Amino acid sequence: MTQTIFKDKSRKLILAIESSCDETSVAVVEDGTIILSNIIASQIKSHERFGGVVPEVASRHHVEQIIGCMEDALAVAEINPEDLGAVAVTYGPGLVGALLIGITAAKAFAWANQLPLIPVNHMAGHIYASRFSNEMTFPLMALLVSGGHTELVYMKEHGDYQVIGETRDDAAGEAYDKIGRVLGVTYPSGKIIDEMAHQGKDNYHFPRAMINENNFDFSFSGLKSSFINLVHNAEQRGEELNAFDLAASFQQSVIDVLVKKTIRACETYDVTQLIVAGGVAANKGLRLALETELKQTLPDMTFSVPQLKLCGDNAAMIGAAAFIEAEKGHFAPLELNAKPSLIF
Repeated sequence: MTQTIFKDKSRKLILAIESSCDETSVAVVEDGTIILSNIIASQIKSHERFGGVVPEVASRHHVEQIIGCMEDALAVAEINPEDLGAVAVTYGPGLVGALLIGITAAKAFAWANQLPLIPVNHMAGHIYASRFSNEMTFPLMALLVSGGHTELVYMKEHGDYQVIGETRDDAAGEAYDKIGRVLGVTYPSGKIIDEMAHQGKDNYHFPRAMINENNFDFSFSGLKSSFINLVHNAEQRGEELNAFDLAASFQQSVIDVLVKKTIRACETYDVTQLIVAGGVAANKGLRLALETELKQTLPDMTFSVPQLKLCGDNAAMIGAAAFIEAEKGHFAPLELNAKPSLIF
């Protein structure tokens, strides 16, 4: 199918659009593995004062930025619309208003330039961000860790996703943001807490929820509550807690659970590669812990993480996943709508 959409083209190029949350991004990707441009308009400064993403504000920013990002992506890639073979867009999961901005722009561009439209699952995009660093080898296990998702996904082949474990309450990234508010850390707090954790020690020994249960699911709500209760109780007693040790103790609890369950999943499903993806994949503590444990426990497995700049939301990852969708003949009509609760 990819041969069909590119049959009259000298190069295999896809314009990809991502607007699921608070990043407006447009990219041009070649052959699913080469980034020609990846424009990202961040909204962090706008949401910082609210301590999190405000959906209405995010949607307005997408409206303001989307056309400029599309123009910049084409200009940086040094191509014209007629050079493209298709347009790809995130259609879920995400904030419904934000998704609709990107989808509307993609549909308009596809219609105006007579290009096929490829719908892409945002989470599949995160997995395929790793393909810009290393080729994917199957079967593989993907640990998806972001602000809204914590999942273990088993893949037998390209485009085949089986969720074998997921969070039952808070996602890991969501827990980081909530803990950040208690610590007085600015949003987004994940990177700052990671840096603080490397300067502290695990002296508070928070619970490792579900770490020994016979499943691959996660839970971080109890950890969050334990952290908040410790801090509030100390404040009421007038005790001063070490913020760096708090960060280190919280992060070590998260890492211990993620690493143990991920390694056990890799052993159970006898995979050849582990991919870690999503915004929390940028966490240095998590990367190091997984890499170290893999070398000791499963030395023959390959470990792949996206480049740091591709861990967050971006359109290049959507372009990479779009090539796989095109190969499987997954195209969308111009009636494509947003699916904010989309799952694999």
